[in-house]
Amino acid sequence: MEDGRRRDVGLFRYSLIHEAADLALRKVERGALVRELASRDHVGPDGRTVRVGRSTLDRWVRTYRAGGFDALLPAPRASLPRTRGSVLDLAVSLKKEAPGRTAVSVATILRESGRGEVSARTIQRHFARLGLNTRPDGSPPKVYGRFEAAARNDLWTGDAMHGPSVGGKKAYLLAFIDDHSRLLPGYLWTFAEDTVRLEAALRPGLAARGVPKAVLVDNGSAFVAAPFLRACAVLGVRLIHARPRTPTTKGKIERLFRTVRSQFVVEVEARGVASLAELNTLFSAWVEVVYHRRVHTETGEMPIERFMAPGPPALPTREQLHEAFLWSETRMVTKTSTVSLHGNSFEVDAALIGRRADLVFDPFDLTSIEVRFEGRSMGHAVPVRISRHTHPKARPDAAPAPVPTGIDYLSLLAARRAAETGGKRIDFAKLAGDGAAGAGAAGAGAAGAGEQIDVDDTCEVWS
Repeated sequence: MEDGRRRDVGLFRYSLIHEAADLALRKVERGALVRELASRDHVGPDGRTVRVGRSTLDRWVRTYRAGGFDALLPAPRASLPRTRGSVLDLAVSLKKEAPGRTAVSVATILRESGRGEVSARTIQRHFARLGLNTRPDGSPPKVYGRFEAAARNDLWTGDAMHGPSVGGKKAYLLAFIDDHSRLLPGYLWTFAEDTVRLEAALRPGLAARGVPKAVLVDNGSAFVAAPFLRACAVLGVRLIHARPRTPTTKGKIERLFRTVRSQFVVEVEARGVASLAELNTLFSAWVEVVYHRRVHTETGEMPIERFMAPGPPALPTREQLHEAFLWSETRMVTKTSTVSLHGNSFEVDAALIGRRADLVFDPFDLTSIEVRFEGRSMGHAVPVRISRHTHPKARPDAAPAPVPTGIDYLSLLAARRAAETGGKRIDFAKLAGDGAAGAGAAGAGAAGAGEQIDVDDTCEVWS
């Protein structure tokens, strides 16, 4: 194996195990990280998708710790190459003749022309060594370099993570990470990945950490919804949607989620949580006490210190945040100068008859609607008929289960009765008195001559 190929293999191995080889990791953390690496596919040094077993990853970790990077390089082959040099030279000539030819097409041409039998993989590796591994259009393959925003609040990345079960329902973490400092400005555990919860995760971050210049998200339904787009537009935030099947663009938050799973979720699953509120309280404590105050392996600084190094950030006003998180829908004004919104009817300015007006509102209060036309406020709409008070998509999380009071009402009554009777049995014959002698005699005859019936005996018969 040539030196270039050996180094490619060594780099591939190092890229997989360098985090797991960190001596600062506990055994449990390292095991969880290695299991996660072994459970998914990776792009190998030759471009193929491969999976690496856990035992192999563990061996690479031990090898790296013992001998460093050079120990990860495969041993050089002692055997002579099986493909003639003249065939490889012809393959290079075919590639240069038409740069759009792939390794597969070059191998096919060689075979059909009778000039040599060689596999496409061998040709591909040879092209890579010579720098000829181009795309069909002749351009070199895309290289993903390491990117980091130059300053705090230049770029936030948002995403959702599946989490533990709380009360029989799956919880989701909605979070945003600052690309420069790795600080988490906004986060929230919820039961749904919708627009309302996304805004609830983002809004406190904006209020406490400032407004980012850009936000990078995927194409999930909450991230492409009109309310989220409007919030970014009002605040002047550039919204960037990652292209499908390009996970490297969100590498930092994916790495964060691995940390959350291995260091926070594992503890939650061990102790259990009773409610979503408790889960959010525990996560906030972990973020602020542990994650933000621990030196990040990439930046060499604590996220909170790196974020605050330039001084306190500029924060938006309460009015700006209120305006940003209002929702807006467009409606045609009828001939009777009314508009309808989700079953509610409102009267608006008669000057808007036949025109399309923007209705701006708080999704949790559909009784108060501001009417705007071409960016100008036309006052508030007058309610005519109100059938619902909240937007259909503004559904709150399920209320937590009531906390048991610990009061056993019936046991209290039983204890009180026992105190009143002194614990003695009740003699119904004595309670009946002389006037009920006939009834008592009949009862005695039914039970047996001379036999007295008390409460306990009666209960035994009925049972």
